[in-house]
Amino acid sequence: MSLNRSHPEKTPHILVLGMGGTIAGLASAPEKPLEYVAGQVGVDSLVTHIESAIPQGVKLLSHQLANINSRNLSESLLSLLGKTVRSSLEDPAVLGIVVTHGTDTIEETGVFLQLSCGQHANRLGKRVILTGAMLPSNAPGADGPSNLLDAIKWASTPLDNCPGGIYAVMDGRVCMAMDLAKRHPSALNAPVQSSPSSSAGLINPSWLSGVKAVQTAWTEDLPIPEEGEWPWVEILTSHAGARPETVSLWAESQVKGLVLAGSGMGGFHDAWLEPLKQAASKGIALVRTSRTGSGFTLPNIPEKEPLGCLASGGLSAPRARIALQLALNAEKQAKLAGKSLTWQDFFARIAVLPAVG
Repeated sequence: MSLNRSHPEKTPHILVLGMGGTIAGLASAPEKPLEYVAGQVGVDSLVTHIESAIPQGVKLLSHQLANINSRNLSESLLSLLGKTVRSSLEDPAVLGIVVTHGTDTIEETGVFLQLSCGQHANRLGKRVILTGAMLPSNAPGADGPSNLLDAIKWASTPLDNCPGGIYAVMDGRVCMAMDLAKRHPSALNAPVQSSPSSSAGLINPSWLSGVKAVQTAWTEDLPIPEEGEWPWVEILTSHAGARPETVSLWAESQVKGLVLAGSGMGGFHDAWLEPLKQAASKGIALVRTSRTGSGFTLPNIPEKEPLGCLASGGLSAPRARIALQLALNAEKQAKLAGKSLTWQDFFARIAVLPAVG
């Protein structure tokens, strides 16, 4: 794994970017693995720990972008990560990128990287791999080392195995990063158990066909918002006894968009209808999704869409929020360039992306 230490950045390598998370966490006592603090171990140490198992000829360079509990992920860190990934992809010496990340918000980072860097990675024929862990680094049977090793191997495998793009590898499985969905608090495969995926060692042809369909459909990345320029978007969850004030109070704020996590197929309480009309009339962007966390929210199902509201397709509420922020920012950039494109134009491109089988 050794690099040419005199000019390490010029040696062809896999770049490992550290963002923190449980994979870099430490438990107060190994016998209590669920009592831990995330983001305590540097990415250099994570890489050194698996050095002896790195395939022959694969060279690594690591860089710490952040070391946080991912529940505290900020939009400014997303901007930093996105810009680092884009510029690193353009570096001829970088053969692929692995990002170590906390699992609590890994699905938000996954969809962000797909929508802002996916086409770029595919065009350049390089893979960006997100990975993490469900157990801290000093827990018995910690899953971080094997996940990191699998991600590095997968980032460095030939392109005829699978095209360039944004992926995630955990628990021996690979999925598109935009399909990540953590739906279990502690299972070792939590981020991928509800996601269309394939064995990382033997690619499933039907899954690969779905990946290629997405890659074909996603032809233009959305701009990365500058730090401090991310549009303000909130998630509201419909439930029994929902009150109109839940919406009307937000409509009086400076919020730019609302993601409505509805029940079932994305329906929401009737008490919200009038305040949502008022919100739309003030120019607040509205996106409707399902609080179930899986499946598809389709336009005008089960009933006609409220004016100014779009269905999220296969996006969960956290992912829909990121997508709406990027769509609103893209609208702003389009207007500055003298183009008449709207956030609806950009979001519609996202919502109709093919499902990966």
